[in-house]
Amino acid sequence: MVTDVGEIVELEIGPVAHGGHCVARIGADADGRGGRVVFVRHTLPGERVRARLTETGETASFWRADAVEVLEASPDRVPSAWPEAGPGGVGGGELAHVSLAGQRAWKAAVLTEQLARLAHLERDVEVEAAPGDDERGGLGWRTRIDLVVGADGRAGMSGFRSHDVHALDAMPLANEAIAELGLFERTWQPGTRLEVVAPAGGDTPVVLVDGAPFDLRHDRVDKRPNARSSVREHLHVRGRDYTYRVAAAGFWQVHREAPGVLAGAVLDGLGDVQGATVLDLYSGAGLFTAPIADAVGPDGLVVAVEGDPQALRDARRNLHDRSNVELHAGDVARVMLEDTEGSIVHADAVVLDPPRVGAGRKVVEAIAALRPERVVYVACDPAALARDLAYFADGGYTLEGLRAFDLFPMTHHVEAVAVLVRSA
Repeated sequence: MVTDVGEIVELEIGPVAHGGHCVARIGADADGRGGRVVFVRHTLPGERVRARLTETGETASFWRADAVEVLEASPDRVPSAWPEAGPGGVGGGELAHVSLAGQRAWKAAVLTEQLARLAHLERDVEVEAAPGDDERGGLGWRTRIDLVVGADGRAGMSGFRSHDVHALDAMPLANEAIAELGLFERTWQPGTRLEVVAPAGGDTPVVLVDGAPFDLRHDRVDKRPNARSSVREHLHVRGRDYTYRVAAAGFWQVHREAPGVLAGAVLDGLGDVQGATVLDLYSGAGLFTAPIADAVGPDGLVVAVEGDPQALRDARRNLHDRSNVELHAGDVARVMLEDTEGSIVHADAVVLDPPRVGAGRKVVEAIAALRPERVVYVACDPAALARDLAYFADGGYTLEGLRAFDLFPMTHHVEAVAVLVRSA
């Protein structure tokens, strides 16, 4: 059996797997059993390809490879929308060779498989497109990008599972406002890290160089005390307009339509909460908190919990005029499990939007102990969602609804909103 990194092998490609690759086997028998498992990027189920091994080892539980030549193509294969993200290229565009319909079918298959394997839930999933993505060909959706400058002074991105910088001439997933800044035409100090934010609502873009505001017109770091380091984000949902001020280095949904899509799905999942107490966990800058506060009305209460200091500063600014919002500062697990002074003792409904690793058993158990009638869970990782849904099931909750959204076209990432109801 071949074992060396860089060797080319011919593979029959099997199903998709969580993480942006498909499964194949080296040395399998005629029925496809046995052999070494290989996770192959830049391919599709049913294809026959020649692939370059990128990670091997006799003790490794699986190997990795990049498809470099397609011998038999899938009907879902299209010319890459971003060739620089192909084999040996930058990370962040691993599905650029797949049709948009094929990308959504891929993500639905992964979500379905994770639900069945980890949560023991058999459920058909449809991944919904965000408004405008089909018309744009799945491009131009990012309002935020991170770049790193290579030794040649050109801005680019790191390779997949690598620190090597690949210089770029463009970043096709970035929105038009970012594309017009000319970032790839400039020369930068090698090793510099760039954070670029261009909100969908038309606010002036902000560029941070190693965390400091940068004046593109004068080609220098803006050292003024009042140098602009935040942006205004606009949201329209349920007939209302919202404006948020968010630090350029802080967290906000990167897809131009994601805030509205997710806020609408959260409100739909909550249903009628007029006068209710709603717990908003991992509340960030207040994206969901403000619309929920309007939904519960003056007789209701939203208790928001956030641990990131910058997000808390943004939230205080965005929610300062809402008398029906309480903002709790601190790690969600600590606030839920350890804060006995002024602790949270009641919630009619809970919204949670945890990081990629999920909420975890202890937080889920703390939520279940409050016995809310309804839980709305916003997830960016299918495996973490499935694990947490299993914990909720142990706590007496059943999955009432699940929507999935393709808010990361050309990548394997998918966003989901699960609605759970108390059954015990």
